[in-house]
Amino acid sequence: MQVKVLFVCMGNICRSPTAEAVFTTFVSKAGLQQHILIDSAGTHAYHIGEAPDTRSIAAGLKRGYALGHLLARQVNTSDFSNFDYIVAMDKNNHRLLMSQCPDALQYKISLLLEHADDLEEAEVPDPYYGGEQGFFRVIDLIESGAKALLEKIRKESLI
Repeated sequence: MQVKVLFVCMGNICRSPTAEAVFTTFVSKAGLQQHILIDSAGTHAYHIGEAPDTRSIAAGLKRGYALGHLLARQVNTSDFSNFDYIVAMDKNNHRLLMSQCPDALQYKISLLLEHADDLEEAEVPDPYYGGEQGFFRVIDLIESGAKALLEKIRKESLI
């Protein structure tokens, strides 16, 4: 059995590729890479085919996460049936996903930080228009959400 996880933000160049890289690292360290498939996408088509933002790449590398090889793509209709977990970074993208997703599959959509009980934040903020520190804050939040999500998947899927 393979569990499929899709991380989603607006353009797929900052938060969702960072989440993909962080979660991939956690899954690999847990020895579960054969059991969990990970991808990321954006709700908008702004950056299709582009690498992640250079600031996301740099922050990720400083924290031990490689995301420079990823390329942005847009969420498509088949993602709703193909993925088991569709994880939005913020409420706006969550709403967009819910509006595009068939009613019967909406249970798959969540906010990343709703999985982490120890955080006050509900959303991973978009660091695009801010400074370097915003990209490190994004990693901090994603790490917390990703750890909790991995535990949830392990319990629910018995892997």
